[in-house]
Amino acid sequence: MAHVPQIKVPATYIRGGTSKGVFFNLTDLPERCQVAGEARDNLLLRVIGSPDPYGKQTDGMGGATSSTSKTVILSKSAKPDHDVDYLFGQVAIDKAFVDWSGNCGNLTAAVGSFAIYSGLVDAERIPENGVCTVRIWQANIKKTIIAQVPITNGEVQETGDFELDGVTFPAAEVPVEFIAPVDPTEAMFPTGNVVDTLEVPGVGSLTATMITAGIPTIFLNAEEIGYTGTELQDDINSSAEKLAFFENIRAHGALKMGLIEKLEDAQTRQHTPKVAFVSKAASYIASSGKQIDENAIDLNVRALSMGKLHHAMMGTAAVAIGTAAAIPGTTVNLAAGGGERNAVTFGHPSGTLKVGAQASCQDGNWIVEKAIMSRSARILMEGFVRVPSDSF
Repeated sequence: MAHVPQIKVPATYIRGGTSKGVFFNLTDLPERCQVAGEARDNLLLRVIGSPDPYGKQTDGMGGATSSTSKTVILSKSAKPDHDVDYLFGQVAIDKAFVDWSGNCGNLTAAVGSFAIYSGLVDAERIPENGVCTVRIWQANIKKTIIAQVPITNGEVQETGDFELDGVTFPAAEVPVEFIAPVDPTEAMFPTGNVVDTLEVPGVGSLTATMITAGIPTIFLNAEEIGYTGTELQDDINSSAEKLAFFENIRAHGALKMGLIEKLEDAQTRQHTPKVAFVSKAASYIASSGKQIDENAIDLNVRALSMGKLHHAMMGTAAVAIGTAAAIPGTTVNLAAGGGERNAVTFGHPSGTLKVGAQASCQDGNWIVEKAIMSRSARILMEGFVRVPSDSF
């Protein structure tokens, strides 16, 4: 029986925020995978265990959810005033497809610590005790991110008492700043409007805010589409009909935002845009059983990622939420009560999250200076992944 050997590729398995993924140093990849292309995509697909028609990723490192089917490639940055280049690949579960169109805000929290751990941050910039400021160039979206990584006795501190809803155990807090998540020369609102009417055949006319901060996102009003905004994963993910409903909206929103040229192109751009729905603050019981009181939050938000309702909130979508909340008149801002605000606490399926944003209107255009949130990260395993040598 014919067989091929497996090769070993140095890799680290890390939780960042409410996601986890396989991290690589670019120079550790096989030579032909050190450049973008089919070989790299095929390697990452095999590492994660995709495409898997069973939807389980049993023969790979993926966890069969959008939050756990992720890969990261880091390299020493050649960009001035940056330490590391961060490239994110969202791996489809049941398709042979790696989406490079966006960032993962959750895994961003782990980029700084992995960069330090891998020797990609100059030693003189790492204090013996204190905080190491890691300057990250997000190569997918070409934006700067700043991670404040705690250091104890010259090593990254991963344990601590910071609690993050959607993560079981406490860890060290890692504040993350997304600098100018929308380039001042680009349109934060691709249509030119903070609110639009989105026409979706078979659904109707929907009020929507379509924004590109953090990650392109379509924010709908929960009530308009028959939801309360307090839903948990099973309320939506258990129904193929409901998922198809949201995908239909996402595709038409992508077309209106100018992200795709024709409707069918949405199938090859699964990672972006995200679709989310918002509602006024209301009490609910989170997936952990924790009671979330309406007085503790400003609004509720539910978001879909890679075709499924997310178990918590994507970090990049949180940036979009914080930015949209800071701009009067958006669906997010109105759900939070309207007016001017520089931070919101929102409810998601696993609990709550606070995100801040500094936005201002200049010459009629909205500019966001930065968005800020806290996450945590922890190395789960380090060593090698093995893949058949003919798989890439």
